[in-house]
Amino acid sequence: MTAQPPVTALSRAIADPTPVDGLAARSPMAGLDRRSLGFVDVLAQSVGAVAPSAAAATCPVLVAARAGSGTLLAFLLAGVLMALVAYAVNQFTRRMAATGSLYTFAARGLGVRAGFATSAAMIVGYGFVAMFALLGAAYYGLMLLAHAVPGVTGSRGLVLLLLAGFGAVCLLVLWRGIRLSTRVTLVIELLSIVGILVLIVVLLVRVPGSSFAAVALPRSVGIPELAAGTTVAVTAFVGFESAATLGVESRRPFATIPRTIRWTVIAAGLLYLLSAYTQLAGFEALGGDLVASDSPVNDLAARAGVEWIGLLLDAALACSFLACALASTTALARVLFSLGREGIAPRALGRTHRRFRTPHVALAVGVAVEVAVPAVLVLAGMGAWQAMGVVVVCAAAGYMTAYALVCVATPFFLRRIGELTVGPAVAAAVAAAGLVAALALDLWLEVTGDRALAVLLLAGVAAVAFALWAVCRRRRPDALRRIGLYDEPTMGDVLGGAP
Repeated sequence: MTAQPPVTALSRAIADPTPVDGLAARSPMAGLDRRSLGFVDVLAQSVGAVAPSAAAATCPVLVAARAGSGTLLAFLLAGVLMALVAYAVNQFTRRMAATGSLYTFAARGLGVRAGFATSAAMIVGYGFVAMFALLGAAYYGLMLLAHAVPGVTGSRGLVLLLLAGFGAVCLLVLWRGIRLSTRVTLVIELLSIVGILVLIVVLLVRVPGSSFAAVALPRSVGIPELAAGTTVAVTAFVGFESAATLGVESRRPFATIPRTIRWTVIAAGLLYLLSAYTQLAGFEALGGDLVASDSPVNDLAARAGVEWIGLLLDAALACSFLACALASTTALARVLFSLGREGIAPRALGRTHRRFRTPHVALAVGVAVEVAVPAVLVLAGMGAWQAMGVVVVCAAAGYMTAYALVCVATPFFLRRIGELTVGPAVAAAVAAAGLVAALALDLWLEVTGDRALAVLLLAGVAAVAFALWAVCRRRRPDALRRIGLYDEPTMGDVLGGAP
C-alpha cells in the first residue's frame, strides 16, 4: 500500500479553490498569443526597434554636424534624458500590460484627449521609423550591390524593388507569429552589432590613445549647438519602449518589460558613446572630415586599410535596418490593433489570425503604408538617403510627442492610484521639459534648414489626426470613452475563477 502525500493548505486550495468573483471570461485583448513570450523575445523587440548598430554607424556624423566637438557630451545628455523617460514609462509597465502601451498610459493618466493624441503620435513614430528603416535597408542593400556592380546606387528602380521586397519579407515574417519575428529580429541585430564592434575594435587598435582628449572634450561649443546635437542624438534611442506593446504576449510583463526598457537604454547609450568616439578619433588620427563623409564607417575602414570590413558593414547595416523595420512594424500593428479593439479605428484592425494569433489585418495595412510613402518620395525625385532624412524628422517628432505626453501623465496616474512619490514626479517633469524643448528646437531647425518638407508632412498628418478626432467625437463617443483598454486577468487565469 503506497503512502498518500500529506494534505497541505496548497493542495486543498488546488483541489477545491475558493470561488473568485468579478473576473471577466475574456480579456479585452483576446486573440493575441497571451503569455507566450520570454525575456529574450521581449528584449528583441526593443533592441530591434532601436536598431543600435544602424544608429551607431549613422548618427554620430549627424550629431557632429550640429554639436562639433561636443558630440560625445550630446550623446551623454541624450542618454540621461532617455533614461528619465524610461523611468517614467516604467511607472506604468510595472502596473499594467497594455498593447496600446504609451497611449494607454497617457489615457490612464490624463484622459481621453491625451490618449488619442498619444496614439496619433505613436502611429507617426512607429510608422515613419519603419519607413526610415526600409529605406535604410534599401540604401545599404544598394551599397552592397555596388561592390559587385559599380554605379547601381543611383537607380530609383532598384530602390523601389528593394523597398517592395523588404516590405514583403516583413509582412511574411510578422504574419506567421510573434515568436518567429522576435527571434529573427534578435539574430539579425546581434549579427549587425558584431559587425560594427569589429570595426570599432580594429580602429581603436590603430588610433593613437593620445587623441582621446582631442575628441572627447568640448571646445568652443555654445549652448545652442550642444542643444541641437542633443536633439539629434535623442533620435538614436527612440523605440526603446516598444517592448511595452508586447505586454499582453509577455509571460511576466510586470518584471520583463521594465527590465527590458531600462537595459535597452543603458546598452544603446554605451554603444553610441563608443562608436561616436571611435569615429571622431578615427578621422582625427587617419585624416579626413567626419561631417563631410556620406558613409563614415566605410571611409574609416578604407583609411585604416581594412576595406573588407566595408563589405561586412554594408551587409550588417542593411540587416540592422531590416530588423528595425520588423520591430517597428510589430509595435505599429499592435497600436492599430488596440485602437481597432476599442472601436476608434476600423474594427477590422482588431482582428487576429486564427492560426498564428497575430493582428494580420493591422500588419497588412501598416506594411502597405510603410512601403507606399517612401515609394512616392523616391518617385518624386528623392534618393534613398534624402528620403531617409525627411521621414526620420517625422518619426522623431512623433516619438518625442508621445514620450512628453506620457511623462506629463506619470504623476497624475500615480496620484490617482495613491502611489505618488517625489522621485518619479521630478524625473517625469525634467524629462517632459527636456523633450518639449528638444522637439521645438528640432522643428525650428528643420523649418529654417533644408528639410521643411518634413514639417509640412507632419502638419498634414496632424490635420488628419484632428479630423479623425472630430469624427470620433461625433460618431463614436462610446469608443473614445473606452480608450485605454489593457489586459486583465480572466476567469481561466486564476484558481477558482473558471466557471
